[in-house]
Amino acid sequence: MKRLFTHFMLCILLALAATSCATAKPAASAEEMPSDIQSLSTADVNTENWSDRAREVLMNALSLSGIQYKYGGSSPDAGFDCSGFVRYVFKQAASLTLPRSAFEISQLGTTVAKKDLQPGDLVFFNTLKSAFSHVGIYVGDNRFIHSPRSGGVVRIESMENGYWAKRYNGAQRIDANN
Repeated sequence: MKRLFTHFMLCILLALAATSCATAKPAASAEEMPSDIQSLSTADVNTENWSDRAREVLMNALSLSGIQYKYGGSSPDAGFDCSGFVRYVFKQAASLTLPRSAFEISQLGTTVAKKDLQPGDLVFFNTLKSAFSHVGIYVGDNRFIHSPRSGGVVRIESMENGYWAKRYNGAQRIDANN
């Protein structure tokens, strides 16, 4: 019986450790993370160089601008956390079902160097003192769209902003054919 209890507890701990953005509260304070005032306008997005797939993904993502952040949220009605937002966009635009956490999403696709980012790539950040705890969608020109934090809304931000630049972890390209 003791062994069964130990095994059960270990499974629970592993499940908790494997989750990220969808189940962990942001470690950054509201003062540290960029405010909504610092977000960029969707009108400033250059759509000329978007592939057809990127266009579908990003037009869907941009249409959700202004939706409130909601811890654990995964729909426009309920609000979004970062991974819920990315999951929803890729499901609607590309019929792809992505995992629930930012870390699990980071394990998919092909790793992309920062200099080779293309619109529609997923970009990852360390916001919870653990790698790949936040995810957004690259829109081009060193900018990404994401659902940032409690009190925030889906928005575009610059990856050159000090907060995001210090926390950048990498990027993945999700190929619908794989």
